[in-house]
Amino acid sequence: MAVQVKLVVKLFLLMGLGTFLRKRNAITEEGKSMLTDLILKVVLPCSILSSFFHASVDTGTEQLFQIFLLSLILQVFSYFSAIFIYGWCDPKHKTVLRYATICSNSGILGTPVATELYGAAGGLLSSMYLLPLRIAMWTIGLSLFTGKKGNKSILQMALHPCVVATLLGLLLMIVPVTVPVLIEETLSTIGAANTFLSLVLVGCTVADMDPKLIRHRDAVYYTVIRLLVIPLLVLLACNFTGTDPFVRNVAVVLTSMPAGATTAILALKYDKDPSFAAACTALSTIVSLVAIPAWYAVLG
Repeated sequence: MAVQVKLVVKLFLLMGLGTFLRKRNAITEEGKSMLTDLILKVVLPCSILSSFFHASVDTGTEQLFQIFLLSLILQVFSYFSAIFIYGWCDPKHKTVLRYATICSNSGILGTPVATELYGAAGGLLSSMYLLPLRIAMWTIGLSLFTGKKGNKSILQMALHPCVVATLLGLLLMIVPVTVPVLIEETLSTIGAANTFLSLVLVGCTVADMDPKLIRHRDAVYYTVIRLLVIPLLVLLACNFTGTDPFVRNVAVVLTSMPAGATTAILALKYDKDPSFAAACTALSTIVSLVAIPAWYAVLG
């Protein structure tokens, strides 16, 4: 599990850099706003689109279908269950809690861990698992922050750069179109900055938050739900339905990932308690250092 520890430490170093720069006022409040727009409108869409270049739907294996279906069901379950399980929490925290329950850090942290633990096959299953997650993240997940309803609002949300990038990526998987190498490499280069910039921005938000928030009961409760309850439910469901053991193991590991950086970024963009979002991201990432190896040991 050295790779998982290394990845988590790297995430914290990047967040720490952001915290340091914000404390030194090297990144101002205006700079945070500009960085948020740069990530959401340029860097993250390029990262999403470039991630589809190497994905494949041609394998036709039962394992790929199983993990895709499992991920799809999980997104639907997470969306509806999050409406009820946070009923007693602080109302101003509910948007962040619901989004972070639907959308974990399965991309930045989950895919490398799955590949290291289960080889290239684990990485491929991870890519398929992420398809429903990406769609949920930039449709129902985004709508939690925008709060927009009606046909006009749906159209505005559909034109969000991250939603457009996801739809284009799916189209590229279905339609045999060859993207020019120069364009692909340019998008990949821009997208490669996503992890760095996103975590620096999360670090900036951590710098501005009340340290007590990381021990807030809602953040602790969310961490238990994210790292213990959801993976346990996936494990039990897979065992009950006779899911392929390899698919089950990869799925459980991916569902045991902490809150993603986009939780804090969207909270900052739409003014939905970004300090609490940063606390959830930081706390769940810290606890994942223990939770992920523990789940791997349970799976055997």
